[in-house]
Amino acid sequence: MIGRTIAELAPGDHAQIVRRVEAGDVARFVDAVGDGNPVHSDAGYAATTPFAEPIAPGIFTAGLISAVIGTRLPGPGAIYLSQSLRFTRPVKAGDTITARVEVLEVLRERNRLRLTTVCTNQRGEEVLTGEAWVLPSPARVVYEAPGREPAGAATPLATLALQPWRWAAEAMSLWAALLTSAARR
Repeated sequence: MIGRTIAELAPGDHAQIVRRVEAGDVARFVDAVGDGNPVHSDAGYAATTPFAEPIAPGIFTAGLISAVIGTRLPGPGAIYLSQSLRFTRPVKAGDTITARVEVLEVLRERNRLRLTTVCTNQRGEEVLTGEAWVLPSPARVVYEAPGREPAGAATPLATLALQPWRWAAEAMSLWAALLTSAARR
């Protein structure tokens, strides 16, 4: 990933990510933030709402915008300053969401970007719209996430030492998802 500076950006520049929303992702998010609203986690309750099934919290979808900003445009090193949001349609497990940002305005003297932010589902319907203000990194950032070293690169000793803990965390996450799924039935 490469974080771009204000000098490298212009109105019209854009980036996006595409992510399929999985029920387990929503369950882990709801658990992590403590959102006990049954419209997100209780199929029986959600069936009584206009949505007919559980929906993802709006801020889960907004998180995909954050992912675009932090990994693509402007990328690593960026600071997310503010965001306006309008949730226009529900997002459900199984939906494929495209989160897209586009540069609307560049304030070079203040090192600020104004972005339009939009998420659409697999049918091309907008599910979220808004605007964000972002502070790009003052220096270009080239970043490779830990555990994603280029092929043939040496694995740091620290990564090897922590690998069993990573596996344990992943196993616990899967176990929690299974228990949550079983409890809903």
